[in-house]
Amino acid sequence: MLRSEMQHMHDEHIERMSDSETRLLEAFYGFAKTNQARLSANEQESAAVKERLAIIESRLTEVERRLNMPPAA
Repeated sequence: MLRSEMQHMHDEHIERMSDSETRLLEAFYGFAKTNQARLSANEQESAAVKERLAIIESRLTEVERRLNMPPAA
């Protein structure tokens, strides 16, 4: 009888540990998913800024080229 109760308590303890582990893993997964979304958004924003900077540099180069070259007439 005592052995049966001890086994039952052991099984309950193992189940609780497993449940706690599952909850922790789910919490970490949610945290990681949120951080991944934030990182992805930052990378997209960075790419957009780099693209805009490249356009501005291109336009500036075109203006400099026009100012440094006399018109062909």
